Amino acid sequence: MENKSYSDDDVELRKRPINGNATDEPRVVIVEDTAKLKKSVGIISGISFIVGSVIGSGIFISPKGVLQETGSVGLSLIVWGSAGILSLLGSLSYAEIGCVVKKSGGEYAYIDAAMGRLMAFMFAWTKIIVLTPSSVAVISMTFASYCVTFFPYCGEPQVPLKVIAALAIVTLTIINCYDTRAGASVQVFFTAAKLLALVIIIVGGLVRLGQGNTATMKSGFDGTIGTASGVALAFYDALWAYDGWNTLNYVSEELKNPYVNLPRANVIGVLLVTILYILTNISYLVVLGIDGLLDSDAVAVTWGDDVLGAAGVIMPIFVMCSTFGAANGALFAGVRTLYAAARDDQFPEVLSYVNCKRYTPIPCLIFTSLVALLMLIPGDIGSLIDFFSFASWMFYALAIISLFILRWRLPDAHRPIKIFILLPVIFLACSLYLVVAPIVQDPRLEFLYAFLFMVGGLLFYIPLVHFQLMTGRFDAVTRFLQKIMEVVPSPYEEPDFG
Repeated sequence: MENKSYSDDDVELRKRPINGNATDEPRVVIVEDTAKLKKSVGIISGISFIVGSVIGSGIFISPKGVLQETGSVGLSLIVWGSAGILSLLGSLSYAEIGCVVKKSGGEYAYIDAAMGRLMAFMFAWTKIIVLTPSSVAVISMTFASYCVTFFPYCGEPQVPLKVIAALAIVTLTIINCYDTRAGASVQVFFTAAKLLALVIIIVGGLVRLGQGNTATMKSGFDGTIGTASGVALAFYDALWAYDGWNTLNYVSEELKNPYVNLPRANVIGVLLVTILYILTNISYLVVLGIDGLLDSDAVAVTWGDDVLGAAGVIMPIFVMCSTFGAANGALFAGVRTLYAAARDDQFPEVLSYVNCKRYTPIPCLIFTSLVALLMLIPGDIGSLIDFFSFASWMFYALAIISLFILRWRLPDAHRPIKIFILLPVIFLACSLYLVVAPIVQDPRLEFLYAFLFMVGGLLFYIPLVHFQLMTGRFDAVTRFLQKIMEVVPSPYEEPDFG
């Protein structure tokens, strides 16, 4: 589509169907043309989005939760490997359903196809208002906390932290608004940086291991805590370190040759992270020992001081690269849920519009970034994510149930990958456990508040989405936003997955 500029005469009100039903309410559209997101994500950038989104700050700062709960080197490494295998089962399941439901939006698209608009809205409501912006805000705050270590401050000043975090969010928003390929390139670059950091850590550990530092590894299963609850909590910590394995499913419509690249990127990305996590933990244990790892609040920095000496200053820089890349992945993929939901009239349709020159979803990027910036104002955003953590696993479970429903409803649909039924069943059982486990083990009133927030979305869904009471009420706002952002409708077109 050629780049075009639009005048006031190009914008007019006209009747159009909503959800397949004709309506007399006027809607604002650009009559001249429509636009859609470009296929700019290949196999390398796809793997980078998965690896870059999974590997955040945790593996560099404090990967000690698993070791605390298991008590031994042997069992902790088994848990890290098993969590990676479980994530692989999830990524394989998502690869199958992603090739059947070809829309962007991840769980939103799958739940909508199998269970209907109401359940899909509840996911979108939680994802758009809480999960995505809070994740971007927290990761940006971690990035800022490492930036300020290069400057002398008295105490722990919050203002510089929040200013740097806000600048990071604004920078990422500008990059992704400017060009989708730029966002993908940023992800590739920062993923390469964090992989380089992990390779340095792994090589350093192997060198120490070759020098005879084998005492920690020889301890094997000594000190193992054999309680079921301890192992369960260790799995919970490890699985959260793998969160982000489903990133690529959010951008299905922008993926080149999805039938091939979606399964390949999902499998390669998760396997790569699993291997890196195991080898990195081995290096930490060889260099620092069990006590040193448990006592450190920033394991990679402590490792760098021990192995690299004065050159250890590069570790905080690598952590900054890792968090910046993770924030970019969270923003890039997260806004696609809003894009898909708004396109289906679950949210204001203008939020699904795409810039007619750069083919980027500017309205939904700006909306998500504004919510993330607002979340920087209060104190502890991390607690907000903790209380909504069970919601993520609940929606993973619903996506797997959607896979089963679609197998039953669409038995003849083209499935370039169809996994053995036991694999998604295992993942579903683990997902349901991770929904219930934190509530049973530590029942707190905040979990009820989180659940009420999700159900509270019905207060908006019933009048505004189901009965469409606000249809046509904001045409002037839509017209204004179309003019200043140069955005046009982006209707769904069945992609060519061949």
